[in-house]
Amino acid sequence: MTMGAIPTALNDDCDTQSLTDSVIDYPVENGRTYHKYHEGAYVYPNDEQEMDRLDMQHHMFKLAMDGKLLQVPLQDPKHILDIGTGSGIWPIEMSALFPNAKITGTDLSPVQPTEVPPNVHFLVDDATEEDWIWENGYFDLIHTGHMTGAVPSFKRIIRQSFKHLKPGGYMECQELDPKPQCDDDTMPPENLDGGYSAYAMHDWVDLNVRSGRESDPPRQFRIAHRIAQYMRDIGFVDVEQRLTKIPTNTWPQDEKLRTLGAWSESNWLDALSGWSYKPFLALGWSKPEIEVFLVDVRRSIQDRNVHAYMNFYVVTGRKPLPNEGTTAP
Repeated sequence: MTMGAIPTALNDDCDTQSLTDSVIDYPVENGRTYHKYHEGAYVYPNDEQEMDRLDMQHHMFKLAMDGKLLQVPLQDPKHILDIGTGSGIWPIEMSALFPNAKITGTDLSPVQPTEVPPNVHFLVDDATEEDWIWENGYFDLIHTGHMTGAVPSFKRIIRQSFKHLKPGGYMECQELDPKPQCDDDTMPPENLDGGYSAYAMHDWVDLNVRSGRESDPPRQFRIAHRIAQYMRDIGFVDVEQRLTKIPTNTWPQDEKLRTLGAWSESNWLDALSGWSYKPFLALGWSKPEIEVFLVDVRRSIQDRNVHAYMNFYVVTGRKPLPNEGTTAP
């Protein structure tokens, strides 16, 4: 087993211990803790409650992928990167599939386990920075998962990933689009006149989109449906997009969808407070106003008469080999 690491490159004037102390001095707001390194860049919690939820969400995504951790046909990789690794569960589980690969997870917070498989390493790093610590063409696979609302430009993350992939290397993005969908007219429509709708989850998504646009710098809240086009624009080839419906609760009759709905309902109920406070406070809401609103949002999530679901996107692309050419900028 090996320890997760914090690169001294973050601050050449500090020793590793003082650097560790500086990045784990987490600010506490609204009863939750948040990252310290590049404080404020990520508006969602990093505490144990959130790590438990991220692990639950990881298992939900894996169920949606029929037990798989990835879709790309990866063979004998040497270097794998997981951007925004969160609890670190994806690299840890990947280590058993590819024991000869060096798997690196990066995040703004060193909240991952310190006892991990020997081929797994964690670094405190900000993927939005212009210069990454690896040379171009280093990785066989770059993976992202659940980057909703996390960065100003996800297209820029994909462009940086393209540069740092080996020719023939893959990128895979696993992302839930939080916008609720419905196929049978049981979900009330959005209110397009600026007021509230009869289905509060519509309003929750719209408010998060608005908060992201008005933040400094802006944050992209809905990215899943844009990823495939971003990849093509940047020069990836063999771009594939797979969609799976994840119900908001246990309304489906189909057993697999019903199980996914149970995971989804628990995930959303656990996520709502942590994913609402900072974005809505930034819009000028008070804490009591947020809590009253979230009562309606929870009610909408639990309403089995509304056959709502969200689309889970798995988008993959390959960096072309030199003889294939590229249209990348």
